[in-house]
Amino acid sequence: LAQRCSGVPTSVPLFSALLNFRHSRPDEMARDGHGIWEGVQLLGGEERSNYPLTLSVDDFGAGFGLSVLALPQIGAQRLCGYMHNAVEQLVEALENAADTALNRLPILPSAERDTLLREFNTTAADFPTGHTLHGAFEAQVERQPHAIAVQQGERSLTYQQLNQRANQLAHHLLALGVRPDDRVAICCRRGPQMLIGLLGILKAGAGYVPIDPAYPAERIAYLLQDSAPVAVLAEPSTQALLGAFATVDLLGESWQHHAVSNPQLAALTPAHLAYVIYTSGSTGQPKGVMVEHRNVENLVHWHCEAFGLDARSHTSSVAGFGFDAMAWEVWPALCAGATLHLPPVTVGNENVDELLAWWLAQPLDVSFLPTPVAEYAFSQHLQHPTLRILLIGGDRLRQFTQERRFALINNYGPTEATVVATSGRVRAGQALHIGRPVANASTYLLDAQLRPVPVGVAGELYVGGSGVARGYLNRADLTAERFLQDPFNPGRMYRTGDLARWLPDGNIEYLGRNDDQVKVRGVRVELGEIESRLAAVEGVGEAVVLVREGRLLAWFTENYPLAIETLRSQLQAQLPDALVPVAYIKLDALPLTANGKLDRKALPEPDQAALLSRDFEAPQGAVETTLARIWAEVLQVEQVGRHDHFFELGGHSLLAVSLI
Repeated sequence: LAQRCSGVPTSVPLFSALLNFRHSRPDEMARDGHGIWEGVQLLGGEERSNYPLTLSVDDFGAGFGLSVLALPQIGAQRLCGYMHNAVEQLVEALENAADTALNRLPILPSAERDTLLREFNTTAADFPTGHTLHGAFEAQVERQPHAIAVQQGERSLTYQQLNQRANQLAHHLLALGVRPDDRVAICCRRGPQMLIGLLGILKAGAGYVPIDPAYPAERIAYLLQDSAPVAVLAEPSTQALLGAFATVDLLGESWQHHAVSNPQLAALTPAHLAYVIYTSGSTGQPKGVMVEHRNVENLVHWHCEAFGLDARSHTSSVAGFGFDAMAWEVWPALCAGATLHLPPVTVGNENVDELLAWWLAQPLDVSFLPTPVAEYAFSQHLQHPTLRILLIGGDRLRQFTQERRFALINNYGPTEATVVATSGRVRAGQALHIGRPVANASTYLLDAQLRPVPVGVAGELYVGGSGVARGYLNRADLTAERFLQDPFNPGRMYRTGDLARWLPDGNIEYLGRNDDQVKVRGVRVELGEIESRLAAVEGVGEAVVLVREGRLLAWFTENYPLAIETLRSQLQAQLPDALVPVAYIKLDALPLTANGKLDRKALPEPDQAALLSRDFEAPQGAVETTLARIWAEVLQVEQVGRHDHFFELGGHSLLAVSLI
C-alpha cells in the first residue's frame, strides 16, 4: 500500500535499506527459539524481502542478535563483510576508546583498502625526467629537421623552420628582460604563428598565458590584470583586444633579425613554469592554474606510450586556445616528432559541422575531440577513414551505443592535474567509465573524513601524482584549500569537487559535480542519472538536465520525431516522480562554448511546446479563468487550458499547497 501511494514505480524499491529494531523476550527460550512455535507444526518456509537490504537487531536484554537479509544482486556477501567489520570496530571502540565518533569507525577490511589504494593505483612508470618541453622538441629538430611539424591548409613549417623562428622570438623576449618563471601572455588565432609564440615563450624561460581572442573584453582585461605578464604577444587582428598593453607582433619583422640558435638558459629546470591557464571560479572570477614543465613532461611520455604517437603519426589540434586540452594536443605531437594538423582560422567548435568536415578530410591516426563534439559526430554516424584512436574529454560522456572502426578513449582530468588524470577505452553497451589513473598518477575516492569509500560507493575524487600543478596564481588561500597533502603517498593531491565511484574492475564511473547534486522538492537529485536515463530512450540523440528555479528541465536532440509524452512516460517508469523533468526542450544541437564544452548558459528557457499539455481550449467561466490564471502564475507557464493537468505541467504537492 505504501509503495502504491508513494508514486514510486514498482520497479524501484520504496527503501534501499531497512533497519528493524526488535525488543525480544529476554529468556533463553526466546533467544534460542525454543517455545516460540509451541503448538505449531512448521512444514517449511523461506525468507523473502521487499527491500535490497534489511538489517534486524534483536534486543534480548542481556545481549543483541543481528541478522541480515540481502538480495544477491547487490553484493550480499561483500555488504555483510562490511557490517561484520563495522561491528568488530564498534565493539573494540566501546571497550578501548569509547569517545570515538561513530563516523570515524572504519568499515573497510584491510584487503579491500589495499586494493583501492595500491592495486587500483599501480601506475608507476619509469619515464625519462629532467627535460623541458622545448628541450624535447629540440631533440626532434635534431633527429628530423625537414619533417613537417605543423600543417594548416597550404601553410606548413618543418621542425627546423619552426625551431628557428621560435628561437628568434625567444632571443627577442630575452632582450626585453624575460626571465625564468615570468609570465608572457599570448593572444592569437589558430595557425603556425601560435606554435612559434608558445615555443618562443618557453625557450625564453617564461610560462605562457593563452588568451582566446573569442573571450569577452571584460574577461581578457581580467586575465591580463591578474597574470601581470612581462610581455604580450599578439597579431594585427588581435592587438585591439588588449587595450593599452604594448605587444610584440607575431607576424611582424621586429624580432626576425635575432639569431636562429637555441637559447641556452642554465638556470631553467623542469620545475619552472610552463603555462598558466584560467578556469572558471566559484566566486565568478577565473583562477589561474600554474603548471610546470615536469607536469606536462609526464603527460607527454604517458600519451606517446599509451597511444603509440611517434614521428610517423598525424594528429590535430582543435581545442580552444584557452582550453587546457590544447596543451595535450600540441606538446605530445611536437615532442614525438609527429605532424600537427590545424583547422582553418574560421573553423571552431561553435561551427561543429564545418569542423567535422575538415577533421574527416585530414590523414589523422590519433586525434582529440571535445566530448560534445564527438557525441554529435556519433549521432551523425560519421566515420573517420584513417583514425586509429579518438580521444575525448572535457565533458561528461552521456552515451556510446555503437562501436566504431577506431578505439574510443574517454579521458578525465581537471586543469589542476595537467589535463588528464584518468583514461580508459569505452565500449558500446558497457559502463560509461572514465578509465583508470594514468601513468604516475593516483586517484582516490574519499569520504568527508578523507577515508577510502568501498567499491560502488560514491566518493569525492582526489588526484595525486606527477600531474598535480603548482597551485593557483595569486590565490594562496584557495591553493591551500584545494591542494592538500596526500595522506597515502608522498606529495600532494588535488581535491576535484567531482563525485565518482569505483567499478569492480578498477575503472571509475563519473557521477558529476558535488554541486550537481541538488535538491528538488526536498529530494536529493543526481542530474547525471536523469541524463543517462533520458539519453537511453530510443530516438534521443543527446540529453542534458538542469535545475532552474527549483524545476527539473531537460534539453535533448532527437534522431527522429519524439513526443514529450513518450519521454515523460518512459522516465516515469524508471524514476521517482521528483526526478522526472517537468519540461523537455527540443534542440537541433546542444550549444557549445569556444572550448567545445556544453554551454549551459545558452540553453533556452522552456516554452509552452516543452510542456506536456493537452489540446488547448480556453477556460470557461469566472472560476475556470481565475484558476487557470493562478495555475499559470504558480507553474510559470504562458497559458493553461481547461483540459490541462496540474501535475503534467510541472506541478507537485508543494506547489499545490501554495494554491490554497
